[in-house]
Amino acid sequence: MSTEPEPIRTPSRKGLMMFGAVAVIAAAGAIYMGIVGRAKSEQELARWTDEQAVPTVTLAKVQRGAKDRELVLPGTIQAYSMAPIYARATGYVKGWNVDIGAHVKAGQVLATLDTPDVDQQWMQAKAELASAVAADKLAAVTAVRWHQMVNAVSRQDVDTKDSDAVAKHAAVDSAQANVARLEALEAFKSLVAPFDGIVTQRNTDVGNLVNAGAGQPMFEVADMHEARIYVRVPQAFLGELKPGIKAILDIPQYPDERFEAKLVSTSNSVTEDSRSALVQLQADNPDDKLWPGSFTEVHFQLAGNPDAIRLPSTALIFADHGMQVAILDADGTAKLKTVQIGRDLGESVEITSGVSASDRVIDNPPETLGSGDPVRMVGADAESAPAKVSSTAPVGKDKVE
Repeated sequence: MSTEPEPIRTPSRKGLMMFGAVAVIAAAGAIYMGIVGRAKSEQELARWTDEQAVPTVTLAKVQRGAKDRELVLPGTIQAYSMAPIYARATGYVKGWNVDIGAHVKAGQVLATLDTPDVDQQWMQAKAELASAVAADKLAAVTAVRWHQMVNAVSRQDVDTKDSDAVAKHAAVDSAQANVARLEALEAFKSLVAPFDGIVTQRNTDVGNLVNAGAGQPMFEVADMHEARIYVRVPQAFLGELKPGIKAILDIPQYPDERFEAKLVSTSNSVTEDSRSALVQLQADNPDDKLWPGSFTEVHFQLAGNPDAIRLPSTALIFADHGMQVAILDADGTAKLKTVQIGRDLGESVEITSGVSASDRVIDNPPETLGSGDPVRMVGADAESAPAKVSSTAPVGKDKVE
């Protein structure tokens, strides 16, 4: 039995043409979809780029100036008078009579010294004075006698005796001065309080060797019937702080108490590094609660400027032709306005002209922002949000660390 191979069927011409047409149509569709997709992507990229080119901004908090403001500054309490007590004679501490915290009176003995060297020098000086006095008396008597013998001796010899008498008398004056000096040093063996006050330091003990005027003070006495308070005031506030103005002291160790003080003087000089001036206040201290060296917050009550507009410092633009701020216009574009600054309060500034209460001020504007540039605000209702201005602002509190 024989088998014959099946004949190979070849596609017809018509079928080939139909297949080719379908392939061409599919290729054309793929190319069209690619072109359309690429164009759409380019449009979306261009739209995204345009959106990113528009800066996103936020509005600054605009406030009216307060009628009254409280300026809070750090201060340091010092004694009305402070005296370090040094030894004026070299010797050993024989004994001390007062310790820290003791109330002393003017002239009260704080400590006594044993000064053997000064004692010996004083005894020697007194002996030298006695010798000089004896020599002076002898020279004076001799000069008188030679004057009585003026006819029997030469005039030169008489003048010599007169000069010797003058020299001996000068030696007496010198010896007396030396004795007086050593007597003063003997008096310095007792260290006394220069005024009524409180002993704030005692840096010695029995047996210590002390040198005249050297080393640390043996005692420190403070007069605290009144306290001096020193405050550095920024230059912006110096025009408002005049002698006689009242202040309140807030001291950490007395959180529930307030102490009154009065400004008495200023240094009339502004330091270049901090642009501030030293101001001195005084406060009564009948209960000795104000300790020298203590920290205090000084509260000044100052008059405000209700007509001024208060903005955060971050809203300012430092331009070549003056200080400016960026305003959000009604059409969603920025508008630059030149402003006049009043007081610089650190984190905020007072604007005296150039901005109204109804302006929407942009906070942290980009450096490249110009008038007419479109901007986009943060928030769903940002486009219609009016400027929020506190018409009845509370008492301002400017705290400078």
